[in-house]
Amino acid sequence: MSRGFLLVISGPSGCGKGTICKKILERNEKLVFSVSATTRMPRRGEIDGVNYFFINEERFNKMVEKDEFLEYANVHGNLYGTPKKFVLEQIEKGEIVILEIDVQGALQVKESYPEAVFIFLLPPSMSELKNRIKKRGTETDKDIDIRLKNAFEELKFIDEYDYIVINDKIEEAVRKN
Repeated sequence: MSRGFLLVISGPSGCGKGTICKKILERNEKLVFSVSATTRMPRRGEIDGVNYFFINEERFNKMVEKDEFLEYANVHGNLYGTPKKFVLEQIEKGEIVILEIDVQGALQVKESYPEAVFIFLLPPSMSELKNRIKKRGTETDKDIDIRLKNAFEELKFIDEYDYIVINDKIEEAVRKN
């Protein structure tokens, strides 16, 4: 059996990472989604253990101390991390594991697991990015401003990625992945 690999999809908050990953997984049963842990509150429709492992800060910090994350970062005031054990077990079994993470996390993974394939997902414009974040209805105006500021910062790392996909039309972006 051949060894699997890690496919990292990242980009700014609101660029459509979750939507793209969901569509890719629906089309290919051979792909495995890596569920991240987070200290943020669930959004409408999110399910613990499916979309994220929603945990408190104390538990998250214990996992950091025990080196249980492939990567972790503070993003917009919340902690996010990828549990290492699951990802490495799936790769050993020959699976292709999709990681949907922010840019900070992707850069950490690139250092520790450079053989992964990295895709940077872009919105068609920054105004469209703002609209997408607003449509979620989960962030305050202040939160939206922080996310847009962070998006500009994240663009500085675009050259670290193997592929860049503009998420203008969902179906087209899914085909490109």
